[in-house]
Amino acid sequence: MAEKIIRIGTRGSKLALVQAEYMKSLLQDVHQGLEIEIEVISTAGDRSQKENIALSEIGGKGLFTLEIEQKLADGSIDMAVHSAKDMPTTLPEGLALVCYPQRENVADAFISNKVDRFEDLSKGAVMGSASLRRRALMWRKRPDLEMVMYRGNVGTRIEKLKQGVADATLLACAGLIRLGMSDAITSQLPVDEFPPAPGQGAITVEAHLENNHMLELLKPLNHSETETALIAERAFLEELDGSCRTPIGAHATLDGDKLSLHGIILKPDGSESHEHRVQGTIGDSRELGLELGKILKSRAGTKFFADWA
Repeated sequence: MAEKIIRIGTRGSKLALVQAEYMKSLLQDVHQGLEIEIEVISTAGDRSQKENIALSEIGGKGLFTLEIEQKLADGSIDMAVHSAKDMPTTLPEGLALVCYPQRENVADAFISNKVDRFEDLSKGAVMGSASLRRRALMWRKRPDLEMVMYRGNVGTRIEKLKQGVADATLLACAGLIRLGMSDAITSQLPVDEFPPAPGQGAITVEAHLENNHMLELLKPLNHSETETALIAERAFLEELDGSCRTPIGAHATLDGDKLSLHGIILKPDGSESHEHRVQGTIGDSRELGLELGKILKSRAGTKFFADWA
């Protein structure tokens, strides 16, 4: 009897397709002769890219996953490939993030045709970004900057710079590297000063927990260090009830069996921020994330979160 064809669900952006093809190649390298098809699924988030509004105003992270998860739930696809930073902390019943291949560069890239570094921007320079985290972090450093809403795929955002819509923008280094566009990076922002979004730089695979065949196929592709880091970062996000409405940064690093987690929360205008680091062992990654979230919630106080509604 012929081997069952594996169906990968993905969004239709160029980056999403590159990531799906990457997972397909990893699977076929490990499981010789495995037949795999990629199915492009239109999501509400993709359909809204043409609108010049923030995701926080139209539904948040779930906009990029709902239609894909519906197909996972009914068995139309066997696995879904996502950017980990796009994933809500609560998933539909029966679905789980079951595989994390090795993480790419976690940093944000500064991209400009006018200056080499973020620090070199002139007073009142125009920054293009739709990310509340990036906008808040930039305003924390440079409250003089003007921000314009800046959505679309990577190519569209870079083209907007050429058109003079903004003086500079920030994008994830990982996405540019995966697209073969690393030469577009003007400079890399320091991770300690510009903590990435939880999960940034990582791909994750979502599958149905009852699809045992798929779970077994994916096991050899999981990178345990990446999984451990993402468990900590996503637990931090979960404790804060984070979404696209919340400026949050988190970065977990491993050294042997030791784990360090840096987290930051900010007001959307960057006028107030709270950050802290916790350390522990890799076996306590989820607990460390939850602990860090509780610490920052306590420090910030309830009034701080009023802007997040």
